Amino acid sequence: MTKILQIFAAILLIAVGVTVWDGFFIVPEGKQAVITQFGAPVGEPVREAGLKFKTPFIQVVQLFDKRVLIWDGDPNQIPTNDKTFIYMDNTARWRISNPLRFLQAVGTESRAASLLNDIIAGSVRDLVNKNNLIEIIRSSDWSPDYMVAEMQSRDNLGPPKVGRDQISELVLQAASKITPQYGIELLDVMFKRVNYIESVRLKVYDRMISERKRIAAEKRSTGEGRKAEILGRVDRELQEITSKADREATEIRGKADAEAARVYAGSYSLHPEFYAFLKSLESYKKILAGNTSMVLNTDADLLRYLKQSTDPISSTK
Repeated sequence: MTKILQIFAAILLIAVGVTVWDGFFIVPEGKQAVITQFGAPVGEPVREAGLKFKTPFIQVVQLFDKRVLIWDGDPNQIPTNDKTFIYMDNTARWRISNPLRFLQAVGTESRAASLLNDIIAGSVRDLVNKNNLIEIIRSSDWSPDYMVAEMQSRDNLGPPKVGRDQISELVLQAASKITPQYGIELLDVMFKRVNYIESVRLKVYDRMISERKRIAAEKRSTGEGRKAEILGRVDRELQEITSKADREATEIRGKADAEAARVYAGSYSLHPEFYAFLKSLESYKKILAGNTSMVLNTDADLLRYLKQSTDPISSTK
C-alpha cells in the first residue's frame, strides 16, 4: 500500500511539474499572444502582459508584437502622369491590431512585410500614375511666399493642386481599406525619397548647370552695372573736385596777379625809369632767347638801353 502511495505521489508530482513547466507562460511587455489547440485558435487573444495559463502540451502560444513596426519598401521605378520616370522609395508604420486574424491570414511578420509591399506599392503606383511630377516633389503647403521669386518666374509654376503630403494621405487611405482583413492597422505612409532615373537625372543636372550659369551671368551683369555706377560717381566726384580746385587756383592766381599788378604799379609810380628798364630786360629775355635774329632801326626804343650800356659817355656817367 505504501509503495502504491509513493508511486501515486510521484505521478502527481510529475504532473504538477509538467503543468508548471508547460502550463504557465509569460506575455512580455509589448507583446500579445494567441493560444491555439491543434492548430485552431482557442479563446480571445491575450493582450495584457503577465503570467498566463494554458493547457499543457495541448495548447501552443503564438506571440506577436504589439508595438508600432516599420515597413521599408524597395525603390520602384514609376512613371508620372507627365511621362517622367522616377524612383519612389517609401516607408510606413504599422501594427498588428487583431492578432487572431493576423495569425489566420498572414502568420508571420516577414510575410506581413511582403504583403504590405504589394499593397502599398500598388497604391503608390496608382496615385503616382495619376499625378504630375510637381505634385510628387512639392509639399501640399507649398506657397510662393517662401519660395525663390526667380524660380517661380523661371518655371512659371504655381502651388501644387494636391502635393506630396496629400498624395501620401491618399495612399494611406487606399491601403488602409485592404489591411484590416489581415489584422493589420496601417498608421501612415511616407515618401522617403523621390529620385529621377539615370537618363532623366542627367538632363536635370544639365538644366541645373545651365540655370546656375544663367544666375552667374545675371550676377556678373549686376556687378558690372554696379561697377559702372560706382565709376561714374567717382568720375563725377573727381570732376567736381578738379573743377573746384581749378576755380580756387584761378581765384588765387587772379589775386596774385592783382597783387603783382598793384606792386608793379606802386613800383612804377615811385621809380618809372627803373620799371621801364626792368620790363625792357624781360622783353630782351623773351625776344632774344635762342637763335633769334632781329633787324631794327638804330632809333628803336627796344635798343635804347643797349645803346646806353655800350655808349662810353653814358657808361662814364
